[in-house]
Amino acid sequence: QLQLAESGGGLVQPGGSLRLSCAASGFTPGYYYAIGWFRQAPGKEREGISCMQTSNGNTYYSDSVRGRFTISRDGAKNTMALQMNSLKPEDTAVYYCNVHRVYPSLDYWGQGTQVTVSS
Repeated sequence: QLQLAESGGGLVQPGGSLRLSCAASGFTPGYYYAIGWFRQAPGKEREGISCMQTSNGNTYYSDSVRGRFTISRDGAKNTMALQMNSLKPEDTAVYYCNVHRVYPSLDYWGQGTQVTVSS
């Protein structure tokens, strides 16, 4: 059973930076995985903001974060990260890391970490 644990959230001023990390345990070798980050702001639906196809390293970003956020992974350590720069108040949300096993299809989620951008 794959388990995820996020860390790195907190309070930051507009224009500041945060780096979120997600540690994974329980990986089963031989499967294809995609990884991603999602967030849910107060009163809004959960939205995907970034993902990576681990097979080729291709990355995708939502329009709201492109150019400011960067997704990365360390296969040897089974960790993923989200570097967030030039943070805005509208980035305030609970951030979740996600691992998607391609086949058989299955999604794993962390418990979330709060990011608050406020002056």
